[in-house]
Amino acid sequence: MSQEYETLIVEQEGSVAVIQINRPKALNAINTQVLIDLEAAMRAIHADSSVKAVVLTGAGEKSFVAGADIAEMSDFTPLDGVDFGNRGQRVFGLIANGPKPVIAAVNGFALGGGTELALACDFIYASEKAIFGLPEITLGINPGFGGTQRLPRAVGQKMAMELVLTGDKVDAAEALRIGLANKVCPPEELLAAAKKTAAKIASYGARAVTFAKENVNHSTEWELERGLAVEVRVFGVLCSTHDKAEGMKAFLEKRKPEFKDY
Repeated sequence: MSQEYETLIVEQEGSVAVIQINRPKALNAINTQVLIDLEAAMRAIHADSSVKAVVLTGAGEKSFVAGADIAEMSDFTPLDGVDFGNRGQRVFGLIANGPKPVIAAVNGFALGGGTELALACDFIYASEKAIFGLPEITLGINPGFGGTQRLPRAVGQKMAMELVLTGDKVDAAEALRIGLANKVCPPEELLAAAKKTAAKIASYGARAVTFAKENVNHSTEWELERGLAVEVRVFGVLCSTHDKAEGMKAFLEKRKPEFKDY
């Protein structure tokens, strides 16, 4: 966790890693270097057993991520576009499908790639000043970092279709209403709220958290019968762990459990 990055600030507070996209002059827009740094940071976090949960936010007061960097994309050839989209989807996949929970703390503009980055996180806490949207259609392009796939899973196909085809933006209150955001906080309380929830999750056994995240992720892909079968097998596997024995013993003894992640 000691590595430095050109476009990120990464800090560890106890068992929680906090990642800030740090291009405030560009409203934290995603360019190739951001994706390179974010991939390296996520791989380092996944490999670090001392990190149990992650909070992802943007530097400054205005923006989480205002989108992909249009200045960089304006000269893209078709192959450049495919390469950029593939890189973004790979990096966002490390967040969505990785073993550790990631909470998006959306502190301002989350447009285009910003909404897509937030959607790749496990859930979203939003500042009252947050603005979400997928305005790619207004630029003559299609979302390329997973927006057309993850947004329908979050808010339903009809709502997602309207947002993608109109390019309309929604504020934090509307994001909460449609199920895009989990919680809306005053700006000055947002990061603390996300860290508090991350620390709560980090206090549990890491194996149970990882399996639970994986099962919920697959719930949108698998038929119900398959999902139920996998869930009960994972439940059985976890019954073999120290943490299961400790968690239940602590409950019966009315004390706080001491999980060991095995």
